[in-house]
Amino acid sequence: MARRIALLTATTAHVLAVGAGCAAEPPATPAVQESAMMTEQEIPAPGFADFLVVDGDAVWVTNRGLVEKWAVSGKLAEVAMPRPCGTMAIAASALWVAECTGKQVYRIALASGAVETTIPTGLADPRGETNVVAGAGSVWVASDPAGKVARIDPASNTVVAEIAVAPGTAFLAFGFDAVWAVSSAGQVLQKIDPASNAVVGTVPLGQQPGFLAAGEGAVWVQEQGDGTVAKVDPAGLAVLDRVKVGANLKYGDIDTGGGAVWLRTTDDQTMVVIDPATLAIRARLGKPAGSGAVRYTPEGVWTSAHDNETISWWTAPAGAK
Repeated sequence: MARRIALLTATTAHVLAVGAGCAAEPPATPAVQESAMMTEQEIPAPGFADFLVVDGDAVWVTNRGLVEKWAVSGKLAEVAMPRPCGTMAIAASALWVAECTGKQVYRIALASGAVETTIPTGLADPRGETNVVAGAGSVWVASDPAGKVARIDPASNTVVAEIAVAPGTAFLAFGFDAVWAVSSAGQVLQKIDPASNAVVGTVPLGQQPGFLAAGEGAVWVQEQGDGTVAKVDPAGLAVLDRVKVGANLKYGDIDTGGGAVWLRTTDDQTMVVIDPATLAIRARLGKPAGSGAVRYTPEGVWTSAHDNETISWWTAPAGAK
């Protein structure tokens, strides 16, 4: 079922730069309704459709006992595994998925959906809030609650390095030639240099930091307990600013692309669009839909809503800004 959702923006360009470390409030009355609209196409995805990774014009989704490949037209493929969990990565013509029961990483061929191998890595958070990411010719996963990140070589399907990180590190992103790792318990962002396999800098964060994304000029971290998103300078390793989104950000997801930061929320709306330069909230889209994931593509945006057993494809009409 398609629904048209108005994009809401501030009446003026509201700059929320109030100094590093200060939480900026969003515009109190985002009152202007733009002519541009986004169409949300809901797709039934029975079970517990959750984490997403984009594969061309399709998307892979974690579900109960499965990873599934979906297009707007419907489900294209499924692969059984005991308990897929956390964000996934695509690298070396394969899908890389954390599997929480065995604390391992599955490598699945994109073309055939065949399980090529499993790699025993351990998982820092086998409850499922974790990330597998790809970059610097490797696949990375937080592998030990005591504080380790495992580096997997796709050529050999083996762990070739283990990087010491803060205890409780489970959330990862890759960008700006580095792995970025968040410890929620330690309230810290860590920069891992792939050349040295070591942490080369840290940034203190707010309450209950979680999922993060690297792009649009910064590293963006959900400070879930504070309801804020922190903008971190990847070179200077400092919080440049924060934007207050709501009372909290438990738990949702975050991505970047197309000149925006895309934030999957759980309260007030489905998704928030943030301007990366001004930190103005450019849009609040959809109704509250519980927790889920978000992934940007140049053609549109995917979201999931596991409580509603749906995934959604959001697009703007042709010619819309």
